Amino acid sequence: MKFQGISYALCMERNTRQRAAIRDAIAQAQRPLLPQEVLDAAQREVPGLGIATVYRNLKALVEEGELQPVNLPGENVRYESVGHHHHHHFQCTQCQRVFDVHACPGDLSRLAPPGFTVEDHDLTLYGRCLECGTGRPGHPSRRATG
Repeated sequence: MKFQGISYALCMERNTRQRAAIRDAIAQAQRPLLPQEVLDAAQREVPGLGIATVYRNLKALVEEGELQPVNLPGENVRYESVGHHHHHHFQCTQCQRVFDVHACPGDLSRLAPPGFTVEDHDLTLYGRCLECGTGRPGHPSRRATG
């Protein structure tokens, strides 16, 4: 079978390689990634991968239940693997990367106004990640002096 001049088998193989590279990028990062971060990591396996293909595959992987979106206030959506137990996030104010926090303050219903019922919560911590906090040479937190 031909698909726009390319054999169907070749097209499917390419799609599978692209999707596998996207899955691997997210799994190896072990943190929520922006589509651009997914692209940068996945291009190591599939150099010709484009951002439109990343978006298309992220959407499909969310619809198929393999990935879940991570929405932080005022930020572009990031993606992480499904299967994490209840957790929160930490965003570095220096490099903007987001990390999983596998701890929870627990029941926050006492913070709600009287008579309100808390059904869920989402917590984001902000500060500097380990790399940015140490000012490692070559890292974005290291400022040039002149």
